[in-house]
Amino acid sequence: MQHHFRPRAAALAIATLFAGTTPAHADPDQVMEEVVVRAPKPVPLPMAAGTSNADAMAGKRAALSDSAQLLNDVPGVSLSAAGGVSSLPVIHGLADDRNRIKVDGMDLVSACANHMNPPLSYIDPSNVENLKIYSSLVPVSVGGDSIGGAIIVGSKAPRFADAGEGLLTTGEAGAFYRSNGNAHGVHASATAANERLSVTYNGSTEQSDNYKAAQAFKPGTLATWTKTGDHWIGGDEVASSSYKAENHSLGIALRGGGHLFDLKAGFQHIPYQGFPNQHMDMTDNRSTQLNAGYTGEFAWGTLAARVYHETTRHKMDFADDKLYWYGAAHNVAGMPMDTDGSNTGVSLKADITLSERDLLRVGGEVQRYRLDDWWAPVANSKMMSPDTFWNINNGKRDRFDVFAEWEAEWSPKWLTLMGIRSDTVKMDAGNVQGYNTMYSNNAAPFNASNRKKTDDNINLTALARYTPNARQTYEGGYSRKSRSPSLYERYTWSTNGMAMTMNNWLNDGNGYVGDMNLKPEVAHTLSFTMDWHDGADNDWGMKITPYYTRVDNYVDAQCLTTCAPNRFNYLKVANRDARLYGLDLSGFAGLGKLAGFGAFTGKGVISYVDGKDTSTGERLYNIMPLNARLTLEHRMGNWTTTIEEVLVSAKSQVSQVRNEIKTAGYGLLNLRTSYDTKRYRVDIGIDNALNKFYAQPLGGAYIGQGTTMSLNGAGAPYGIAVPGMGRSLYAGLSVKF
Repeated sequence: MQHHFRPRAAALAIATLFAGTTPAHADPDQVMEEVVVRAPKPVPLPMAAGTSNADAMAGKRAALSDSAQLLNDVPGVSLSAAGGVSSLPVIHGLADDRNRIKVDGMDLVSACANHMNPPLSYIDPSNVENLKIYSSLVPVSVGGDSIGGAIIVGSKAPRFADAGEGLLTTGEAGAFYRSNGNAHGVHASATAANERLSVTYNGSTEQSDNYKAAQAFKPGTLATWTKTGDHWIGGDEVASSSYKAENHSLGIALRGGGHLFDLKAGFQHIPYQGFPNQHMDMTDNRSTQLNAGYTGEFAWGTLAARVYHETTRHKMDFADDKLYWYGAAHNVAGMPMDTDGSNTGVSLKADITLSERDLLRVGGEVQRYRLDDWWAPVANSKMMSPDTFWNINNGKRDRFDVFAEWEAEWSPKWLTLMGIRSDTVKMDAGNVQGYNTMYSNNAAPFNASNRKKTDDNINLTALARYTPNARQTYEGGYSRKSRSPSLYERYTWSTNGMAMTMNNWLNDGNGYVGDMNLKPEVAHTLSFTMDWHDGADNDWGMKITPYYTRVDNYVDAQCLTTCAPNRFNYLKVANRDARLYGLDLSGFAGLGKLAGFGAFTGKGVISYVDGKDTSTGERLYNIMPLNARLTLEHRMGNWTTTIEEVLVSAKSQVSQVRNEIKTAGYGLLNLRTSYDTKRYRVDIGIDNALNKFYAQPLGGAYIGQGTTMSLNGAGAPYGIAVPGMGRSLYAGLSVKF
């Protein structure tokens, strides 16, 4: 594979835009060094469960290609495995659409019946500059239409030249290699800027073969009648786990007089991404993004506005490891599935300083989302012809939100925040049809029904913080959050077995059909955080957060007719009631310094969550068992070395209706070291250094090979959990110029 990134050349090319530009010589007091929206309060409410900047994330990038994995050390956050760049964050037991995820201010939506392109898959880890995670209590100003936490992701901010500096050119280039899966990739960025105008390019490309588990977890087999011909799949090979991804963006920013305008265009292409826990694979994904924003500082406060438009063209079929040629004569070529999504959004927010004590935030958001999901007819197949199958036709999901939030600093010890948000969600879908008349028993009543739905949702947040001294902080409160169902939850309509098999956004191997009459989910959350720390030297700190959530109308599942044990089943989404509770514990402590040997720091994160469907008494699906991440870090000069232990308990409490697979407990040892001069950086590490075999608790069911068009096809029988990756050595190099 050839990579053609030439970052220095790119920087010089961008610099030609500034040819002849004369450095500004205005009064230095009139030159704005940086434009950042800041509330006039010393510490914003609520405390985020986790924050991370570019320096903190630098050591992780060589070891991963999935931006969601940047969250793996945040208390209360776990990851539901999917494709190589498409993991789904789970916050306090709530996953996927239940969490609000924003990338550079954009509310991105997964345009896929199997949620193969979640929001975080649209940004490469090399382009992530900052992360903020709210795990329990989410301010209404952060977002709505969700009942879980919030993840706010920011890409690299525009850089400008200092006053009198003239033309600034800067950039970065890097590459990585990982042994397990033969994963490799490169990234590059380049900026040219003067004091007021900045132009930046960011790009990356990466790919990987199938990864291997630490030992065989199934028999080795010869895969026949696949798209690429016959080939051997080893017993330790996690089939359908390969991927290739490419991301590019070009940004322009203009600042002056307390104002910042930014415009960014982005493009992503994923030519293939296998999914070992899905019946289908991604065979193409193309996304274009146009994102414009404004930030202004005024005497009364700050104003922020954003408008964006994103389109996704997504395709699925059976990739290299799954049976492609069906029929007795092996002349039925797969099952192509196509999706076309369009997402347009506008947001406006004002932070108004009412007094030294009071800050008022007001704003609104509008989102217009359109989705078409169709399956083209397949030659030589009576079941899949002669017409196009419309899974969702002209799906519409529009949001209209307004909010108000009051933050008050009553004294140096007491702060409060109260907010209310109204979310109106309007949904509709057009007429549908199957491949032929055998599907009309579902299509006819669906087409005759009134499919327009309007949900009026209310969100509330109320919390307070008490800081008695510099060594302790206490924060607690209540939130009411609402989420309307997705288009797939409401409008997937066919109970045909093959059609249901292709609708699964949960990675559990079952087949699903939606329910047009689903009600919005409403979550009531109580949370309290105790934060003790060394006030002056930041030598140690410990944070404990217990929480409790009750969810009305939780979207769960029920058997379509009857369910059988020890197999995949056909399920229908259904409203239930649920409750979740848990505890997050995190801390760090300086362990001392030794002359000539540097400084040592210990870090730890422990998370526990319990989830139950209170309507049926069953356990909720995909609940992470008790887990811990313990780290010993050593710093000496430019060197940073880390020893990390990941400990996970057995998952014995599982969803019965889904026949969720139980997993055993395990422990992993990870080793890494880095040398960073700020000019260049070298990373070397070993993940799963002891090559321990383990099944991922949130990895879903393994269906990465064989006859996956059918629910219980040969070659991928029920009962195998997707295993984690065996030992992997990695190395990364990045250079700044």
